[in-house]
Amino acid sequence: MHPVLALAISGLVAGLGWRLRALSADGAVTAVAIGLAILTFIGWPGLAILGTFFLTSTFVSRVAAAADPGSEQAKTEIRDRWQVLANGGAAAAGALAEPVVSGLGIWLVSIILAAAGGDTWATAFGRMSPRPPRDLLTRVRVPPGTSGGVTWFGTTGGLMGATVIGLVAASVTGYWPLYFAAAAIGFGAMLFDSVLGSAVQARFHCGRCDQPTERRIHDCGAPASWKRGWRWLDNNAVNAVTTVVAGLVGLAAWWL
Repeated sequence: MHPVLALAISGLVAGLGWRLRALSADGAVTAVAIGLAILTFIGWPGLAILGTFFLTSTFVSRVAAAADPGSEQAKTEIRDRWQVLANGGAAAAGALAEPVVSGLGIWLVSIILAAAGGDTWATAFGRMSPRPPRDLLTRVRVPPGTSGGVTWFGTTGGLMGATVIGLVAASVTGYWPLYFAAAAIGFGAMLFDSVLGSAVQARFHCGRCDQPTERRIHDCGAPASWKRGWRWLDNNAVNAVTTVVAGLVGLAAWWL
């Protein structure tokens, strides 16, 4: 796709996301950059895959936020630049492989976005689970929305999210092995995200509210104190690491 057309389409979609309060202003600018890379190197199939990821992820997140408006996640439904970059940055980098090896770029973009979509769907479905989550590693019950906490409801949603991206990717390319690769690696990446969230993601505590949080600044505006995990590994960093790992696994699968 010509870069000017790619820029125009990316700007239109990002602007719509900003108007619908799915993206912050800086999130919209970052989304334009990611869309420009994917559309320029992948073309219309890239638009179909990226569009499916954006629309379905926004929809399931909004439904979950409406069902649980008081949750910490519901208050971050407007994606900022770091959230957008964490979910789509690796996909934009993967698109750059298309001019080097034909077919590799769309393969990587599909798998990486399947991983990001699977995680988003898992989080949204998990928030609507009738049963409380359990930590994936310790199996201890944790509050809904806790990173590393899983439910059968959320896990099923994650599989659905990765499968939808894989199905669209295979449909627009006509290459059905991509469906199985995107669904399988995307689902595995979603589980890996939960492992990182349970084992090493940073956890904080708000002294003012006496509540645990996964953010350095709590909703009340007070700085939160670090309790455990790697200080730098917040939820955005976990998502970024997960999508990069999904891309690397996808690259190995391509050559194998």
